[in-house]
This record gives sequence, structure tokens and C-alpha cells, in this order.
Amino acid sequence: MACLALGLGALLAAPVGAAAQDSTAAARDSVVVTPGDSAVASRPASAVDSLALRTSPMAAFWRSFLLPGWGQARVGRKLTAGIFIAWEGTTLAMSLKTRHELAYLRRTNSARAEDKRREHEDWLVLLGFNHLLAGLEAYVSGHLTDFPPDLKLQAMPGGLGASISIPFRVR
Repeated sequence: MACLALGLGALLAAPVGAAAQDSTAAARDSVVVTPGDSAVASRPASAVDSLALRTSPMAAFWRSFLLPGWGQARVGRKLTAGIFIAWEGTTLAMSLKTRHELAYLRRTNSARAEDKRREHEDWLVLLGFNHLLAGLEAYVSGHLTDFPPDLKLQAMPGGLGASISIPFRVR
């Protein structure tokens, strides 16, 4: 029985040649079409489709709702993810700070305790809004991952230039 399991394991672990290393398959897939040809080159569908690698909008929403910035990072919006993570850290640190100050003011029976409690609640609300907005932004970004970027910024000799293309059809 052990020999059978060992044999199956060796069979499954045996190296398999990659498709890119097969010269006949590479020659068959690289069809050259000249402008005068009426034939259309067709490539076989790859095993990994680019849409299969895309994060679904709801998955991006839940990721960013649980941990702001996670969903943005999954859909390729690294700067936005960093901004949400930074704001999460700021609001979390400030809510912990105000909670500590509130505990001190309550121990000392200060009259400012009520104001500090309101400030603490404000930071908690901002923390909750950060989670909600991060989730919604990731949801929208998940829908727009395959949308073509039309806004282009580039450095110009006199400063910064911007261009936007708006596609429309005239019939």
C-alpha cells in the first residue's frame, strides 16, 4: 500500500513540460498575417483569462469594509489603498487616545469628561465611515477595472498638461 501511495505521489509530482517550451506548439500559435491576407489569425484561448484574475466588486467591497485598503490593493489601486490605510491608522489612534484621556478625566471627576466623550464618539464615527467609504470605493473600482483610462497627465515644458478623450459615435 505504501508503494502504491509513493508511486502515485511520484507520478503527480513528475515535471510536465511547459507549453512555451514546445516548439511545435509555439510555431503553430504564432501565425503571421500580412495586411493583404484576408485570413484572420486566431489564437487559442489561454487557460488563464484576464477576467478570471479580476477581483469581483463584492469581494473588493467586503475586503475593504473589513480592512480599509485591502480591496483597493486587490484591484490595483495602491495609492488609494495607502490613503485609506493611513486614515484608518489616524482615526484608530485618535479614538484610542481620546478613550485614554476620557478614562483619566472620569477618574479625576473633571467637568471636561462629557466633551471628551463626544470627541471620542466623533472619532469612532469617522472610523466607521472610513470602513464604509473604503468598501464603496473598492466596489466601484471593482466595476471599473477593465474600463479604459481616458485621462492622461504628462509633464510639459511650461508645467503640467492634461488631456481627456471622450468617445462618441456620429451616425
